[in-house]
Amino acid sequence: MPVSLGELAISIGCELIGDPDVLVSDVATLDRATPQSLTFLANSAYTKQLPLTKAAAVVLRVEDVDACPVAAFVTDNPYATYALMAALVCPEAAFEPGVHDTAIVELSASVASSAYIAANVVIGERTTIGENTFIGPGTIIGPDCRVGDNCRLVANVNLVKRVKIGDRGLFHPGVVIGSDGFGNVMAAEGWVKVPQLGGVSIGNDVEIGSNTTVDCGTIGDTVIKNGARIDNLCMIAHNVHVGEHTAIASATTIAGSTKIGDRCLFGGRSGAVGHLSICDDVILLSRAVLTKNVTTPGTYSGSFPAELSGKWAKKVARFRRLGNLIERVKKLE
Repeated sequence: MPVSLGELAISIGCELIGDPDVLVSDVATLDRATPQSLTFLANSAYTKQLPLTKAAAVVLRVEDVDACPVAAFVTDNPYATYALMAALVCPEAAFEPGVHDTAIVELSASVASSAYIAANVVIGERTTIGENTFIGPGTIIGPDCRVGDNCRLVANVNLVKRVKIGDRGLFHPGVVIGSDGFGNVMAAEGWVKVPQLGGVSIGNDVEIGSNTTVDCGTIGDTVIKNGARIDNLCMIAHNVHVGEHTAIASATTIAGSTKIGDRCLFGGRSGAVGHLSICDDVILLSRAVLTKNVTTPGTYSGSFPAELSGKWAKKVARFRRLGNLIERVKKLE
């Protein structure tokens, strides 16, 4: 349904330069926008596209207003403002409450009357589903779980056992939460499995990407706090604590019992070994791995970017000779 620029400005609390009665019905990039599109400029690399855009309106910073040929929303954070507006222009599809005929809901489970349970869903014993929550097709929710209000489990999500989720959560296909952690101890006869008896506690406004796993705690809970964002293909091991508004990018692995503070950022393919304590406001760049406690906020890195193989081979050869060089320097000293 089309939305006027004036409505968007009032809803988001943003300055509008242009006709408030103009309607937008979709979103697009600067170069592909039509007169019905909302777009944005947040990266200076795309500034050259601004004078040529055919959008209805552009979300941008004040310094870019003069180059904008169409209506403009002026803000300090164009991408965040665009995200809020895009959710109004292109809202999630509405659903009718109810339980699909092929779903299996245990008698001891409780499903809110405003929730929707899709085809081939299984809901286990003593589990509760909150108001206006969407449980997508193929999702399996085990015993003693709780899913809060206004959540969306898109499809094929698996909450294994003792998983508690707050409100407004978004969980993408293939997510597995509450599976056993990798708990094993070596005995004389071989490996002995350590029972994984804890659960998973997830706060409000958490989003977890496709095919990510979050293990249950060994005794206490694995914890993901309010506002956290976890990308696709990540591994969160047992008894990990992820702080508020921390974001973890794809293919990152966090080993067991590591505690991550608030507002941390983990780049893709990064990680942390087990039993660490990481303070608030830490940025870990792509492919870096933390092996010690971090007590000082800041940006941490520890990897070599790719380069021509011939150059890399020469550097490796030099690394290998470092030991001999150190011994020679010691003799000289």
